[in-house]
Amino acid sequence: MPLAHEVTGPADAPVLVLGGSLGTTRAMWRPQVIALSQRMRVVTFDHRGHGRSPTPPGSIGIADLGADVVELLDHLDLDRVHYAGLSLGGMVGMWLAAHRPKRIARLALLCTAAYLPPADAWLARAAQVRAHGTASLTDILLGRWFTAGFADRHPEVVAPLVADLAAGESQGYAACCEAIAAMDLRPLLPDITAPTLVVAGADDPATPPRDARVIADAVPGARLAILDRAAHLANIERPARVTALLAEHFLEE
Repeated sequence: MPLAHEVTGPADAPVLVLGGSLGTTRAMWRPQVIALSQRMRVVTFDHRGHGRSPTPPGSIGIADLGADVVELLDHLDLDRVHYAGLSLGGMVGMWLAAHRPKRIARLALLCTAAYLPPADAWLARAAQVRAHGTASLTDILLGRWFTAGFADRHPEVVAPLVADLAAGESQGYAACCEAIAAMDLRPLLPDITAPTLVVAGADDPATPPRDARVIADAVPGARLAILDRAAHLANIERPARVTALLAEHFLEE
């Protein structure tokens, strides 16, 4: 069964697939979908164990999450697409661009990392979620997702994200944590041939700009943009700027 997904925009337009962050659903891309679907056919999806995508049994790796996206592309009869991913979605994007280069025309990697130690921290988070549920992470994640004061100023934006986090499958979230713990995509970066945009939030404590620089320095020809007044979910905190960067990268070649 393919991942839960939504397709928006003209049928004859260039296709952009958007992969979201750990603990979110495809709804996190709403600001970009509204704007970009005027000129692109936008596909959003839920990672396994997130939103409406089920959690298959057993452990997983980034390669499994990437294979899920390949299966979705096949299901939608999409041979070649643009892809933008944030955080976990960006990790999947790096795997896709390196292992399925014919499927990815252009790539954008937002607030992500190719390697994110220490593994013990991810394994501890997985154990916490299995014991206490995803809602137990709310306070710490809000402090990573947004800069200070954003959640208080924009409760209408943050409340749906908190609800989606709390509704997530504990096993799915934990399995994705374990996938990140085992991940090291750095050897793959020089193999990426898709024109690549790398975006970092200047105030992102989860994947700070140094992680973005590692990617941009290793991917041939990659462009790096660092956004001020943005933490981990930069596409939500700086929606207009992120949308403009994506439009420029995918539409104004």
